[in-house]
Amino acid sequence: MDTEIASLDDLEFDLPAHLIARHPTDTRTASRLLVVGCTNLEDRVFRDIGDYLCAGDLLVLNDTKVIAGRIAAMKSSGGGAEILIERILSERTALAQIGASRPPAPGSVLRLQPGSEPARVLAREGDFYTVEFEESVSQVLARLGEIPLPPYLKRTAEAGDAARYQTVYAKCEGAVAAPTAGLHFDEALLAGLQQRGVRIASLTLHIGAGTFSPLRSHRLKDNRLHSEWMRVPDETMLALRETREAGGRIIAVGTTVTRALETAVGRATGKGFEGETDLFIRPGFAFKAIDMLLTNFHLPRSSLLALVYAFGGTGPIRTAYQHAIEREYRFFSYGDAMLILGRYES
Repeated sequence: MDTEIASLDDLEFDLPAHLIARHPTDTRTASRLLVVGCTNLEDRVFRDIGDYLCAGDLLVLNDTKVIAGRIAAMKSSGGGAEILIERILSERTALAQIGASRPPAPGSVLRLQPGSEPARVLAREGDFYTVEFEESVSQVLARLGEIPLPPYLKRTAEAGDAARYQTVYAKCEGAVAAPTAGLHFDEALLAGLQQRGVRIASLTLHIGAGTFSPLRSHRLKDNRLHSEWMRVPDETMLALRETREAGGRIIAVGTTVTRALETAVGRATGKGFEGETDLFIRPGFAFKAIDMLLTNFHLPRSSLLALVYAFGGTGPIRTAYQHAIEREYRFFSYGDAMLILGRYES
């Protein structure tokens, strides 16, 4: 077990502010790609990823689609508020985070902007509220919602974000954040990989607002993650088994795919799984599902960075992050990518 990563301080690093990518690259495949081996690093461009994949390998994608889940609102007092939908519960109710100067109490009414439709706060549990709208949630989002860009971008959504903050294979609506490792693929690159014999499978994990919530407990193992809904279909589990039997490798496109696959495989039923996962992958975790990991560069002191350390090992990942900073890779959701070629020890 890797004992070096035990606290949030072990997930800290200094990142120059100018390395936070506030906009995407002009084309998806033009992002840079840092390839991480056990003892070496290679600086490549994302369109070169096929050089590291072989016929018979299996690339697993998260086909979740980001909803326009951010809604501007106003409190009865006249103060501003913001509703960030976590998930739709029924036709007119949703679980949401609410940003306001003071937390609204159950029974409070929020007025939606630019109209005057009321939204009623029914209940609160932890960081989340149950909110009821006057019309269907889908109608509210279609009319008033905007793409909920990550808070560290420090800007509102622009016209291009509606397309670029979605993967080209997104189809199942329900996420409030994109599975960002997949943002680098375009249709031509995926088609080219398939022509070379790389298989592609998909699953769905709806990324929630909790992905932006900081870890609060200093000891890493004392933290708990918000649960997220996921579905790994039977055909994806079959593709995993066939790949293993044929000697191919399983490549997870992102931390969400990793979390979903490890949840499903950990159940040891051999079948797909649909339901909630609150799996927190941190150093010491015994991976059973994946052989390679494609991921972006993550925030310090985050659960996503803990997952990357767990897979790639303390030494290789610390070296990779320092290299990325020195070579001025772009960080976070709209940033560059890293391909970890195997599971490494610290």
